[in-house]
Amino acid sequence: MEESEVTQNKKGVDALLDIISVLRGENGCPWDKKQTPQSMGVYLVEEVYELLEAIESGSSEAVCEELGDVLFQVMFIAILFSERGDFSLSDVVKSNVDKMVRRHPHVFGESKVDNDDDVRRQWRKIKKTESNNIEKESVLDSVPRKLPALMRAYRVAERAAGTGFDWDDEYGVMDKVEEEWAEFKAEVPEGNKEKIALEFGDVLFTMLNVVRFLRIHPETALSSATKKFEKRFRKMENDFAEKGREISSVSKKEMNASWGSIKKESGF
Repeated sequence: MEESEVTQNKKGVDALLDIISVLRGENGCPWDKKQTPQSMGVYLVEEVYELLEAIESGSSEAVCEELGDVLFQVMFIAILFSERGDFSLSDVVKSNVDKMVRRHPHVFGESKVDNDDDVRRQWRKIKKTESNNIEKESVLDSVPRKLPALMRAYRVAERAAGTGFDWDDEYGVMDKVEEEWAEFKAEVPEGNKEKIALEFGDVLFTMLNVVRFLRIHPETALSSATKKFEKRFRKMENDFAEKGREISSVSKKEMNASWGSIKKESGF
């Protein structure tokens, strides 16, 4: 009889825990033995970005590998706290299981919801009742300060909108984008870098609210646009290289012509 997936997963987790214990043990690895939650937190962030890149690539093999790296980092951090007697890995799992059940009463309880907007409102309401949120003075306190700027801006806007402080629709936000863009353009000739930066930040913040209304994450949109630009630019580099020319030696007029041709003919 084949082992169930749950049993196999448990054995896999146990094997990973054993590896970490050996690495942290008396005859283990000097590097692993000196790590702290703070140092491992940095590596965890790096691994998460590598996982995101793997997901973007569409390679299931790469995603599998990077998920393993993230899991290792998470479990390593849990073990560090367990060694100090703060909590165990079982405590981590139980805490999350309890939280997920508590925050999904429409699945595990009697609550009724009609759509994902109802789920979001219910989620925020439940979070406010939880012990670790009681002391927070603002709905914005739940947005991690160490998030990358674009992601944090999106979450801040989302939390504020959840209170009802929002535009009526995406067209109202687009009108605001035009207003902010005009203010930015007016500030540029003045030459005050600080004010220019603030006005540009207002443009970016308002624009991300447009896609928020359209249910598009700005991080995803920007990532896709960057990938498209990279693909076109690399094609242009390669085209000139095949002619024995360095991209830096090509005139702007030639670059623009090449770019236009790539954009028109490549289909991406």
